[in-house]
Amino acid sequence: MTPRKNPINASVTSEHQAVTTLELFFDLVFVFALTQITALMAHDLTWTGMLRGVLLIGLLWWSWIGFSWLCNLVKADEGAVRGVVLAAMGAMFVIALAIPEAFHDLDGGLPGPVVIALAYFAFRALHLWLFWLIADGDKQLRRTLTRFAPSMLAGTALLLVASQFHGTTQTLLWAAALAADYGGTYLIDARGWRLRSAVHFAERHGLIIIIALGESIVAIGVGVTDLPISWPILVASLLGLTVAAGLWWIYFDATAYYGERALGAEPAETRPKLARDAYTFLHFPMVAGIVLLALGLKKVLEYVGDTEHHHLDDPLKGIGLFALFFGVVLYLLGHVGFKWRTTHRVGISRLITAALCVLALPLLAKVPALGQLAVLAALLIGLVAFETVRFAQERDEIRHGDHA
Repeated sequence: MTPRKNPINASVTSEHQAVTTLELFFDLVFVFALTQITALMAHDLTWTGMLRGVLLIGLLWWSWIGFSWLCNLVKADEGAVRGVVLAAMGAMFVIALAIPEAFHDLDGGLPGPVVIALAYFAFRALHLWLFWLIADGDKQLRRTLTRFAPSMLAGTALLLVASQFHGTTQTLLWAAALAADYGGTYLIDARGWRLRSAVHFAERHGLIIIIALGESIVAIGVGVTDLPISWPILVASLLGLTVAAGLWWIYFDATAYYGERALGAEPAETRPKLARDAYTFLHFPMVAGIVLLALGLKKVLEYVGDTEHHHLDDPLKGIGLFALFFGVVLYLLGHVGFKWRTTHRVGISRLITAALCVLALPLLAKVPALGQLAVLAALLIGLVAFETVRFAQERDEIRHGDHA
């Protein structure tokens, strides 16, 4: 049977649609942008700098998430969709290039904040236009897109207004822009959206978690690029890799399977609402947490490797220490919310680990940076070991039960 086409000459996705290589190519721009944000926060290591970094993550996440929904309806590498996705990649790449000037325009050249605002508008306009074409013949989806458009326009307009200000006013306008975008989408009746493939949607979000974790590993390497290799650098790097591996295990050992199964079992009418809550919104703290962790890891490697400016017994302080531990806290809380929304169960062990990370912050204030990282790694190893033993049978059933 010939796959059904739509006005843009692209095949409609099936229930078991796999992620296309074009979508993975699209994600490469996203990871570059995350690297840019980590570098920006490391350069401006203040509470304001970290807040601005989180706002930028929110902007990029909302850009990425739109195409995760769109490409769940039609194949990304066919027809006009392919050209629009590539054009959207260009807009996101422009945003990523301008991130160092998102809040502080450099002398000469184009105004960075305006470039970001206009590129974001172009990106969102391409997304909305393609979605409108895909919705041909679906009156409910087109009504939903009509309700969705004002929040998109409000968000992009506020970003353009923010580009004309500096300091606190600029930051507040950025926050208002994201609030308009996120809030407007949340208030729309989710039943008006469409989600054809639970497999594709879950896989898409799992891959973006992998990409974000890859950025945390890149941060380890970037932190010691210009430093001679040493035992402290090797130990810190392996501990950082252990932390990243712990976060990978927490998501992919069983959580990803629970999410995909719950989404697949949800009735078609309410499936978009579950997808919106569990993936669109509750994966954001996971990604933001990984980026904050990357910032913390970058600073730890700087402390243990740069012997000209730091001693091995120097503790990581302030924003660096907060990012290191709170990044993991944010990641774990995202998981707790995700598990509750998909299975209606509370992840007690993850809540306890998050609480221990919070309690560790003041207790480790005078511990050397290497020791601080070792404690974080130990907490995650403990969580993984406990859950591996405690939920061994359940884990085996969710991973292999369908193939028994």
